[in-house]
Amino acid sequence: MNWLNRYADLVYCIARLVIGLLFACHGGTKIFGFPASQYGPSHSTLGLVSGGIELICGFLVALGFFTRVAAFFASGEMAVAYFMFSFGRGFFPISNGGELAVVYCFAFFLMVFYGSGSWSVDSALTQKASSRSGT
Repeated sequence: MNWLNRYADLVYCIARLVIGLLFACHGGTKIFGFPASQYGPSHSTLGLVSGGIELICGFLVALGFFTRVAAFFASGEMAVAYFMFSFGRGFFPISNGGELAVVYCFAFFLMVFYGSGSWSVDSALTQKASSRSGT
């Protein structure tokens, strides 16, 4: 199965892009009401702040720009969301409705350590800077 290794960077880029854009959709719904969902735009300060984090961090992760920082904040937000809204309804995420928050939390936590990958804005900027410096 070593032949799969050649696709690892591309698949990670696609996963990062999909996860980031899905996360940004949550923020867009909370702030702008777009894309439409069953919840609609938030009218609370907490909802608007969390929506801002989701929108900004989601786009940054999707682009691969400041990925580690954005993923750190997104992972933290999802951990807080889980313990604020789901954990009180039971211990197991499948029974308390918090499985999406847990999945996002750990997906972003992985990105904190893995970084943006080779198919990203961060990588392109790093390559451009290193070619300018002659290294």
